[in-house]
Amino acid sequence: MSIKSQYNEELRYVEYAVNKYSRTLFRISYSILENEHDAEDAVQETFIRYMTKAPLFRDSDHEKAWLIRVVTNVSKNMARFRMHQSASSILQLNDIGVDEGDRGVIEAVMRLPVKYRTVLDLYYIEGYRANEIASILGISAAAVRKRLQYGRTLLKKELERSGL
Repeated sequence: MSIKSQYNEELRYVEYAVNKYSRTLFRISYSILENEHDAEDAVQETFIRYMTKAPLFRDSDHEKAWLIRVVTNVSKNMARFRMHQSASSILQLNDIGVDEGDRGVIEAVMRLPVKYRTVLDLYYIEGYRANEIASILGISAAAVRKRLQYGRTLLKKELERSGL
């Protein structure tokens, strides 16, 4: 196989991954960073790492889990090093595919601390089980279950406070 054809094949894999996972990665990053532009940067950095460092994946679930872990770490690092600024994020929810009917719930979720938003997203939206989330986030399954439990409690209080 020539270098050019190998390059084209690798490019097709990257293009496929971008098309398949970018919305999910953006949503996860956005829930951590609360800023559209920073989330876009985090997703871009994730795909750069995908192109340069990605291991061989067992299957698409392994690939997705790897990408989620990377975007989570990149987003947390970005949040840690940037100046904390209030988000205009809630106003931009339509841009990331949130239906108008879900807006109140999403706004309540966005007011939760990042560690609860992340596990709630991975569990309820992405469909991961607690042990899978633990592996992705590098925490124990018990910690994931506790965050889910506490996150649900906080979300319920937020929804009651906003009248939903």
